[in-house]
Amino acid sequence: MNNEIEDWFIFKGNGEKNENFTLPDPPSWRQFTPEDVNPRLNRGKNFIPPKGSLRLINAALYLRRPLLVTGKPGTGKTSLAYAVAEELGLKLLRWNIGTRTTLKDGLYRYDAIARAQDGKGIESIGEYIQLGPLGSALSPDTLETPTKLNVLLVDEIDKSDIDLPNDLLHVLEEGRFDIPELKRAKELVNKDVTVTTALNKEVKVINGEIICKQFPFVVMTSNGERDFPPAFLRRCLRLKMEEPELENLRQIVASYLGDEIQMKYDWIIRKFIEQRNSKFLATDQLLNAVHLISEGNIDGSKNRDELAEQILEPILKPLDKS
Repeated sequence: MNNEIEDWFIFKGNGEKNENFTLPDPPSWRQFTPEDVNPRLNRGKNFIPPKGSLRLINAALYLRRPLLVTGKPGTGKTSLAYAVAEELGLKLLRWNIGTRTTLKDGLYRYDAIARAQDGKGIESIGEYIQLGPLGSALSPDTLETPTKLNVLLVDEIDKSDIDLPNDLLHVLEEGRFDIPELKRAKELVNKDVTVTTALNKEVKVINGEIICKQFPFVVMTSNGERDFPPAFLRRCLRLKMEEPELENLRQIVASYLGDEIQMKYDWIIRKFIEQRNSKFLATDQLLNAVHLISEGNIDGSKNRDELAEQILEPILKPLDKS
């Protein structure tokens, strides 16, 4: 790949000043505006349910069972939770899982050091407790109405420590958990303690116990990097997200970039499918490629073969190769 300067370049690398440049708007999935207008948080509106997925999604809603969603990166696993929350008008809480994540991280956090430094008594303990995403999703006081429920996204649970799925079993089965710091305080028996949630809302905890009234719609995503114990799987409904085919990809591109862009660059979608047959590619790579070519007006001076070689090839790099 040479360094010939092209018309769409903003940074040319030639040392010449270009302080009056103008960038086009970023793609909607890379905008970081305030939360109330941030299109990144509206990803549910652009979700296209894969064929056959609606039955399992609705079954999980009816049965109040967690939905374990597996599939390759970029198949829409995370967007599924946003889509359900968006369509049904529900609050969504997101719990991102890492290798050191524990069950307590999802339930609550108690800042004992801050309380000790402030020198406050046991009656103020609630000021130093914040419910995590799982704890907040279970708290009945976070519901807008008694008949509503929360949506909890447990993202990339396959990256967790080996014990986390087993640790989740009791909470997912019983829909309740204790806060030992409140249980142990004799002064707080039969008293309400006010704590905050991951939604920055104050809720009441009675006798140190959270008991859900409406079990949340739980979506747990996995890239298939590990197996889960049978006891864990028994408590879940399992949905495998297949890679979207041509018609689905057309719908996805149109939902993000518009019908006109989708039709004009339909050849890129076909090229993507052709390459995906032999490469490990994700749908967001396709969106990146179409947005770059359309917003950069790159296609004006190049034919499709040139675009495929110079633009698509670097963007559509296989995900299983560095």
